[in-house]
Amino acid sequence: MTQASLQDIISCVSGYDPNAMTVDQAQAIILDFVEPIHAQEKVAIRSALGRTLAQDIVSRIDVPAHDNSAMDGYALRGSDLDPQASIRLSIVGNVHAGQRYQGEVQKGQCVRIMTGAPMPDDCDTVIPQELTLDADAQGVSIPAGRVRQGDNRRLRGEDLTQGEIALARGKILRPADIGLLASLGIPEVPVQRKLRVAFFSTGDELRSVGERLDPGCVYDSNRYTLHGMLTRLGCDVIDMGVIGDDPLALEEAFRSACEQADAVITSGGVSVGTADYTKQIMARLGEMLFWKIGMRPGRPLAFGRIASQGRDAYLFGLPGNPVAVTISFYFFVRDALLRLMGAQAQPLPRLNVTAASAIRKKPGRTEYQRGILSADESGNWNVRLTGTQGSGILRSMSDANCVIVLNHERGDVAAGEQVQVVMFDGLI
Repeated sequence: MTQASLQDIISCVSGYDPNAMTVDQAQAIILDFVEPIHAQEKVAIRSALGRTLAQDIVSRIDVPAHDNSAMDGYALRGSDLDPQASIRLSIVGNVHAGQRYQGEVQKGQCVRIMTGAPMPDDCDTVIPQELTLDADAQGVSIPAGRVRQGDNRRLRGEDLTQGEIALARGKILRPADIGLLASLGIPEVPVQRKLRVAFFSTGDELRSVGERLDPGCVYDSNRYTLHGMLTRLGCDVIDMGVIGDDPLALEEAFRSACEQADAVITSGGVSVGTADYTKQIMARLGEMLFWKIGMRPGRPLAFGRIASQGRDAYLFGLPGNPVAVTISFYFFVRDALLRLMGAQAQPLPRLNVTAASAIRKKPGRTEYQRGILSADESGNWNVRLTGTQGSGILRSMSDANCVIVLNHERGDVAAGEQVQVVMFDGLI
């Protein structure tokens, strides 16, 4: 099936205006256009953390494989219990995890059992040892009302049954998932090939860390921020350095990046500056859209797909300001890359919290303000700004532990009003 063109997609967008895009419109267009890669590989489960499952994992066994005890205690017949009176049971055996009791348990009898040990065939209840009285080698007393029939028994297959999907295709594997795979006896899993992402910064004024800082120049922080964000996302990264404002060098960089990677990210060169050749080269190499998005920070954004030497790659042209790069990445690029790698991408969760002070906000654009979320003495969560919110103040991102998302229609926020925040923990 032929992939829809960008023009086909935007033709379906009501009121499309590249000079007045909303955040929601831009996000929807990007996700409609991006299609997952299909290359897969098998890896050992110890190497699968953070990778995207390429196929459903079906359980080959029941988990647990048998009814077993959830406690150290005594396995008994629930029908022996008397809710009104204490009972005395004789102990006819012991069973540990990894063993199975082969005998019968008659009325008035019980078996000493350890956590995880299979339940004897005649027993359906376990009483924890700390709830019993007068235990000795021959018997144990069970006070009335301490346990009900069926308590503390884990049922065969209550976690997973044979043939059930244990982990679905597209899941990004977490530590608990690795443990689940091990519990099923699965040594290796099919995963999506790692996404290859090339990135570079543009501008004659930029210097890499370690170079001499000439008058009028600044150190390039964007590549290092992008490297960290892409690495945390699990991508294979190709850092192409700083490319000056030279049309030939820029075109060569775009072509090289496209020929090596699934996606290309640039910072700088998508505004209207006189030395910004980047947009012209992007448009010449592929199908591109250039937007002015109603947001702050990060108004200019370019998106599309470029091709060179029979290879193509998705292209994200981000603004040059450091904070705008980070915000644009997390609210536009991140979900697109997750879709590209075949992951079950979920929107970043938002929490409703109280604004600790007033926040100025202009209606008609989405704003992402850097905040510090904390709990007051009563345990109520509130958020305050990090300070000055300029798009070039990278320290505002470093000081913050969340971003305050103020939606398109919203105006000023009064102290004490509810706002939405996206936490940075595990993200930045």
